[in-house]
Amino acid sequence: MTPPTGFSWLYPFAAWLPGVTRSDLKADLLAALTGAIVVLPQGVAFATIAGMPPEYGLYAGMVPAIVAALFGSSRHLVSGPTTAASVVLFSSLSLLAVPGTPDYVTLALTLTFMVGVLELALGLARMGVLVNFISHSVVVGFTAGAAVLIAAKQIQHFFGVPMESGGHVHDILIRFGGHAAEINPFATAVAVVTLAAGILVRRFVPVVPYMLAAMLAGGLSAVGLDALFGPDVMQIATVGALPASLPPLSAPALTLDHIRVLAPAALAVTLFALTEAVSIGRALGARGGYRIDGNQELIGQGLSNIAGAFFSGYVATGSFNRSAVNYEAGARTPLAAVFAGVLLMLVVLFVAPLATFLPKPTMAAVLFLVAWGLIDRAEIRHIIRASRRETAVLAVTFFSALLLDLEFAIFAGVLLSLVLYLERTSKPRLVTLAPNARLPKRAFTRDPATPQCPQLRFLRIDGSLFFGAVPHLESYLARLRETHPAQKHLAIIADGINFVDLQGAEALAREAELRRAEGGGLYLINAKLGLREALERCGCLDTDDEHNVFQSKEAAIHTIFQKLDESVCARCEARIFRECEALPPPG
Repeated sequence: MTPPTGFSWLYPFAAWLPGVTRSDLKADLLAALTGAIVVLPQGVAFATIAGMPPEYGLYAGMVPAIVAALFGSSRHLVSGPTTAASVVLFSSLSLLAVPGTPDYVTLALTLTFMVGVLELALGLARMGVLVNFISHSVVVGFTAGAAVLIAAKQIQHFFGVPMESGGHVHDILIRFGGHAAEINPFATAVAVVTLAAGILVRRFVPVVPYMLAAMLAGGLSAVGLDALFGPDVMQIATVGALPASLPPLSAPALTLDHIRVLAPAALAVTLFALTEAVSIGRALGARGGYRIDGNQELIGQGLSNIAGAFFSGYVATGSFNRSAVNYEAGARTPLAAVFAGVLLMLVVLFVAPLATFLPKPTMAAVLFLVAWGLIDRAEIRHIIRASRRETAVLAVTFFSALLLDLEFAIFAGVLLSLVLYLERTSKPRLVTLAPNARLPKRAFTRDPATPQCPQLRFLRIDGSLFFGAVPHLESYLARLRETHPAQKHLAIIADGINFVDLQGAEALAREAELRRAEGGGLYLINAKLGLREALERCGCLDTDDEHNVFQSKEAAIHTIFQKLDESVCARCEARIFRECEALPPPG
């Protein structure tokens, strides 16, 4: 989407809304219906994790989702309650009030408002540039790890095993292994029917929403088994009846005491929520072939939480489950998330009591389908084949998502990406060149068989000379002086140097001073304006050095040739410069 300009952040939907077609509306409505049904059990579970009354998990998926969709930049991101955000909220507030009490709810609403204000402020301050530090390999690894985690947390419902689904993947698998003897064959059968129906419909009848078809098949199979064996024998858990009410109006308690006490938690939750939302938006944007605007996404998330604080919603952020369902169900525009929020209100009013008949194994199988669709297997293979560095980033992010919390997986991937980037940029490419008399216009070549001038070496530097690259450069230049002491003159072809900081400029000045002391000199050829200005600002370019900066190789060679030792030139057999042709034959 086009980045907002001026006050366009107030109405970003004006950029895409006029282009919505009837076909888009149909696809978005079907995706929204699926998402509204999926969020019913999840919202209740998330609210329970957060220490909030169950209905608040549903409320957090209504108005906040609509506002985030309208004011964000992602086509598929759906905001709402999430497992991680719920855990962070509980850990922040449980020490300040008893979970589930009115005081606790008031603190949660106040914290949500503060988080929204911070997110909005970051968006207006154009801090969306932080998105650029999340590389594609981090996105792919994070998505795959989150997909595995989503599937792992549904194992208990898929197999009907009475166990806790908290913790990391290995904890869940170990726990499941200890309960393997308690697998419910009826629950497993319902889950398998749901899974098979979803796969078959998606492959052979793509015009039918496969998730809804899978839910219907799973529900009917449970009804059939119930008729044959009876509920006492089957013992299949269902989602259960949900409260049928719209979100009531609410208000944060913005007292100085509350703001002071909640400020550290608000900052922590803000940083986490933004990381989660932007990462999910990036992941879905990569899958959908479009780019999100980080600044607008921050604004959308901020406004959604501010609105949520007044409509009984606690901290909302990008939901991996709902967003993945939205994407896999065929959503095309942000209207899918808007429709999902509206439909959730209608579902809660009229359909919520019927959720008591929806088997949990069916929901687990649907989320298995979602998880499988999130893993970009082709891109993973491409990354593994293409780059060892990016493979390392992918692996660290993926396994961190499995073994650590999701937000730490993102941080680990981003940190490793930055470390590898700095390590790579700290070693600029240094190539020795020489003019080849056999090539047209004596073109420069890096062929080691090409003769070199015994007094003058040409070195091309490709990369920025900043403080991290200085040790590598100085070490290389020192080796040149030691191994080729007769080449007292060094000409640096500098058109590949895009940036130089104070330490880089001082390193060039020190090298020039060392070579002058040995009777030689340092010269710059094709130096960009930025490099020359940086040398002048730091005082590293004195009067003599200014005469050693050239705009062409021909001018540099002509001037430097006059400074070479004539006695050495007389004995030289290389004769690689045009100026050498005027010399008498070597004797």
